[in-house]
Amino acid sequence: MGRASAAPGKAIACMLLGSAVLTANDAVLKWLTGGYPVGQIMFCRGIFIGIPLAILIWRAGGLVALKPQNPKGHFLRAGLVICGTFLFVNGLRYLPLTDAIAIAFAGPLFITALAPPLLGERVGWRRWLAVAAGFIGILVIMRPGGSAIQWAALFPLAASLTGAFRDILTRRMSARETSVALLFYTSLGVTLAGLATVPFEWTPVPAADWAMFALSGFLIGSAHFLMIETFRLGEAALVAPFKYSGVIWAALLGFLIWGDVPDGGTIAGVSVVIASGLYILHRERVRRQT
Repeated sequence: MGRASAAPGKAIACMLLGSAVLTANDAVLKWLTGGYPVGQIMFCRGIFIGIPLAILIWRAGGLVALKPQNPKGHFLRAGLVICGTFLFVNGLRYLPLTDAIAIAFAGPLFITALAPPLLGERVGWRRWLAVAAGFIGILVIMRPGGSAIQWAALFPLAASLTGAFRDILTRRMSARETSVALLFYTSLGVTLAGLATVPFEWTPVPAADWAMFALSGFLIGSAHFLMIETFRLGEAALVAPFKYSGVIWAALLGFLIWGDVPDGGTIAGVSVVIASGLYILHRERVRRQT
């Protein structure tokens, strides 16, 4: 399992707060999708990530922490995050906040399914059943054959797939790369990708909306800081389940801002996805202990 948790209470608190901050950022992004193209959102937000990122670099020991050991890996990881960000923000444009975030939690399902071919890990029948149940839950949320807008669920679903590839790559890189280096080059890649779209589509930004972009940059940087602290203070198996608290925040913010109320099908599908993810985490802990 790795080292014991240094401060389990603080680790759980950081995960709960980090999930809330990350969901608040997603709500800001959804608000911005009503008036701006996705590429512009990626660029404008990226401008403001630099402030919290600079604090993380300072805490990690300065610019020496940014020295890449695997430049090709950083390039590939940034590409995956660029694709995932583009897909997820597009999903936020069309879907209720709760639906988009719940479907994005399909990441553990994809990681489990990809572990045998990419990591050489054995996946037992219990985890395969959990993966199958999780994807059934996603189908319930998507409602195939229903309203066309539910097919927008393919955006966060594809984003969670790219996120799974990103996390598997991160596993391979984390032994030699610092967390702040992974975050810096990824953030830089997303910002530059957004900048590349500016000549093709740009909407003038009033001062009030610049404040929203700044808020998003601050929130995403703060969320990553809290996540880093989470895994510094506690074991992944201990804190990972608390990440699902983001769905509760998403439902609350979706109702308060847009008046979205999840129906019975959405609640059922979300519950199955979360239960499947939690069971996979449980089986992973059992596997590591044995």
